[in-house]
Amino acid sequence: MINPQRSLSELPKMSAASQVERAVLDDEFNWLLKEEVHAVLKQLQDVLKEASRRFSMPTPGLESQLKQENFILGSSTMDQVKGVLTLQGEALTQADINLKVAKNSHVLHFQFREDKHWKLQQIQDARNHVNQALQLLNSRDESYCFKTGAEVNKLMDAVMLQLTRARNRLTTPASLTLPELATSGLMKMFTPPMPGDVMVNFYINLSKLCLTVYQLHVLPPNTTKYFKPAGSSVLHSPGSMFELNNNRFEVSHVHKVECVVPWLNDTLVFFTISLQLCQQLKDKVSVSPGNNSARLHLKDICLL
Repeated sequence: MINPQRSLSELPKMSAASQVERAVLDDEFNWLLKEEVHAVLKQLQDVLKEASRRFSMPTPGLESQLKQENFILGSSTMDQVKGVLTLQGEALTQADINLKVAKNSHVLHFQFREDKHWKLQQIQDARNHVNQALQLLNSRDESYCFKTGAEVNKLMDAVMLQLTRARNRLTTPASLTLPELATSGLMKMFTPPMPGDVMVNFYINLSKLCLTVYQLHVLPPNTTKYFKPAGSSVLHSPGSMFELNNNRFEVSHVHKVECVVPWLNDTLVFFTISLQLCQQLKDKVSVSPGNNSARLHLKDICLL
């Protein structure tokens, strides 16, 4: 509210004071754009370089030098499926699996053919998104001068989009139908060949490498009335049905085993840190000097 007791002659003095304060705010904001923004960008680059290093990104021609890691599959509740997986970067180079068949306790043994590797698309996609985030950051080196907070926000939004997509690829496995699983190239990876009543699937869920084994039985022709094909899912439950090559199948048993991949956990932590750094920088530049000036002018009027 305007105070009638204040002399209008005080307005020039207060206006001058507010101009000084506005000038200080402008200087602080320019310093933020010139110095602190680049300091944060350097932090982001360092964190994401660590993330990319965890992905064991290969140098062209040196793929054979990537570290191979063996992981033992297991479950605390069952021993129907056991195995050892060999992971080299984004590729499963070997899988050695024992499956105890429920109906007769007979153990089936499968392993990858020597000429076959299975690429984990989730890891490859996440790695590519990290690369794209780094390219965005590298496009603004220390000599680049940011002119507005909106420009910084635009860059941070683009980086955050790539990081969110990278994280989502590791946290959200693809949903597949049972016919898609049955006709997947994965089914041709094994020796001896998988029998027609067994299907497998590999995927990443957070920091875990998961194997799901489905045992099937053929439905007799007279079950047409009760037949209901299952849709897409990451994990299909017993009783799920599908049709393939004029035969109808039902999932009788599902076995899921998994193993923790420590460097995937590290990578998810780096994603979280990077997203927090981006958001903190967005928060700092979200108030422009113009908005500060408007508030100062309003404050002058209220003090009259």
